[in-house]
Parts: sequence; C-alpha cells; structure tokens
Amino acid sequence: MPDDAALAAELARLRRRRGVKWRRYGPDVLAAWVADMDLEPPPAVVAALGEVLAAGDLGYPDLHASPLVGLVVERMAARHGWRPDPDLVLPLTDVMQGVLLAIETLTGPGDGVVVQTPIYPPFHRAVAATGRRLDDHPLRVDPTGRAELDVDRLAAVVDPRTRMLLVCNPHNPTGRVLTRDELGALGRIAVERDLVVVSDEIHADLVHPGHRHVPMATLGPEVAARTFTLTSPTKAFNLAGTRVAVGIAGSRELADRLAAIPRHLLGAPGTFGLAAAEAAWGRSDAWLAATMGLLTRHRDVVAAWARGRAGVVHAPPEATYLAWLDLRALELPGGPFAFLLEHAGVALSDGAEFTAHGAGHVRLNFATSGPVLDAVLERIDGALDRI
Repeated sequence: MPDDAALAAELARLRRRRGVKWRRYGPDVLAAWVADMDLEPPPAVVAALGEVLAAGDLGYPDLHASPLVGLVVERMAARHGWRPDPDLVLPLTDVMQGVLLAIETLTGPGDGVVVQTPIYPPFHRAVAATGRRLDDHPLRVDPTGRAELDVDRLAAVVDPRTRMLLVCNPHNPTGRVLTRDELGALGRIAVERDLVVVSDEIHADLVHPGHRHVPMATLGPEVAARTFTLTSPTKAFNLAGTRVAVGIAGSRELADRLAAIPRHLLGAPGTFGLAAAEAAWGRSDAWLAATMGLLTRHRDVVAAWARGRAGVVHAPPEATYLAWLDLRALELPGGPFAFLLEHAGVALSDGAEFTAHGAGHVRLNFATSGPVLDAVLERIDGALDRI
C-alpha cells in the first residue's frame, strides 16, 4: 500500500514540472509512460546549470572548447574498452537527429531499413517519414516474454534493396541487452550484404547486474567501419530537456558520407546541454550507481507483481527502466492502454505504437519513487480485479 502523505507530496512535486510526462493526461492520472525519470537529476548537473545562469553565460556556445568529445571517448574506453577516434565524433542535439541524418545520407528513397520490432516508435516513424521501406525483423519471443534476435529470419528479410540495419541496443521496449553472439550475427550480415549499421546505444549506462553492454563498433574493424553509433547522457542522467547527444562514425569514409548534409542544418547542443553533459559524464557516476540500485529494485518489484497477476506475461528487463508487459491474454476492452487509462487512471505507453508486434502490450516506466510505483501497481490491480 502506498503511503498517502508521501504519495501526495511526491505528486505535488512532479506536477509542478514543465515536462510533458505529468501534463499530458491530467491531474488525476498517474504518469508512467514517456522514458524520462521522476527522480531529481544529479547534483553536479544542477550545480553546473546554476553556474551558467549565475554567470549570465547564455551566449553562443564554443563547441571546440567543450570537453564533450573527450568525455565520450574516455567514457567509452573506461566502460567498454572502446576508444573512438575523436575526429569522428559528431555533437548532436538528440539521438533521433542522428538516426534521421543517417537515413537521409546513407540510404535513398525506397531503400530498405531493417528494424527489430517491436521498437521505439520514432524509429519506424523515421523510416516512413523519409520515404524508406521498413524491413520488419520481429524479435523472437518465448512463452516467458523474453525476446531474442531471430538470426535466420534476418537473413531472409534482407534483400538487394536493403541498405541499413537500424539497431537499438539495449533494446527499447523489451529491455534486452543483445549478447556479443547476437550482435556478431548482425555484424556478419552487415558485412556480407554491404549494409550500414546505425546503433542507438543511449541506454548503455542503464544495464542491470548480470548483463554487459557490448558496443556494436567493438565487433572488429569491418563492422566498425560501417557503424554509426549514437549515444547521449540524457537517458541515464535524466537530462532529456537539455538536448545533447553524439554520433560516432566508425571510419572516415562513413563520416564523409554523413557530412553530405550541411552542419548548420543539423544544429548543435546549446550551452545548457554542453554543461549538463560535462557534469553528467564527468562528475556524476556515483549518482548513477545509486540510481541503478533503485532502478533494479523497482524492476524486481514490477517483476514480482507481474508473476502474481494472471494473464500478465513479462520478462524483467536486462537494461533500461522500462517494463514491457504482454496483456493480450486479458482481452481488455479497447486494448490495455485505453483500458488502464480509463479504468485505472494510469498512463502507460501504448504497445500498439511500437508497430503491430506491440499490440496488446503496454510499457511501464518504473523510474519513479516508491510511493508512485506502488500507487501505479495498486491502481492497475484494482482495475483488473473489477473485470
């Protein structure tokens, strides 16, 4: 049972925020949908942004003087044994900007882009918006809800018009951390079929104990040369509104192809994004470690709840703070998203937006306080108990 006083205080704090998460669905709805955290950001980030304001430092940022590129290179080396070439690091405002850049410069209209589905909705929307063909590569899901890469099916999906593998690892929404063997299978097909790989690794810092993130670009020189890696501190350090990310080309040839779009058309991180990234990647790993402890505990709370709920299929995520719940067996009227919004007053992410393979699912964001998570699960229980 949630503590009513603690819950009321927490909700009052969250509803004062300007972000979309707690404003979209109204004051009586508990928000557990879009992928940002309800937690306070790292103190070092708060202090850094305060220093920017105190100094009136709101002029044009100096990207050349920023430590952003050096920080991402050192972070990759320290955490993953991968030292990218700093000359091939491209500052961006967000990861999806990098995805769209890659699609526009590395493929042509009508070309095929392979996507592992169900998938983060902006991925398949980006393919459609650019006039490319979605080469649907569904993950194979076992009866427990655990998703795996279907290598045999991938080989059949790729045809002579396919130009790109668009990879999300750790995977959103399933929370899978693809193994070196799974990534190796992707890499082999990319080399054999001459495909470019775009690897969104924004959740790499959110891996739970017992699992390890493997950057796609560490699978050997042939794979690295055709891989464009995208990452950002915004997901792990709760900084989505600061607008900062980087793309890392695995070769000069790939970087030159990406440069076909003029740099000013892309834009770049602003002063707040650069300051936030420096404080997050440079001075906030203790905060991240403590936060991961909380997120793993909340992951386990959701998993225990799902095990006790007939008709709910759920494999605990290996990374991220997102629980992918299969509610198809419950046959909820109007689908689970609409049903829970109306009858539980809980806003989750609608699985149908993650392509047709997500129909009958919802995605629950557990990066919140204990009282809010308890209230979300209690409301869902109440709604399901009444059917």
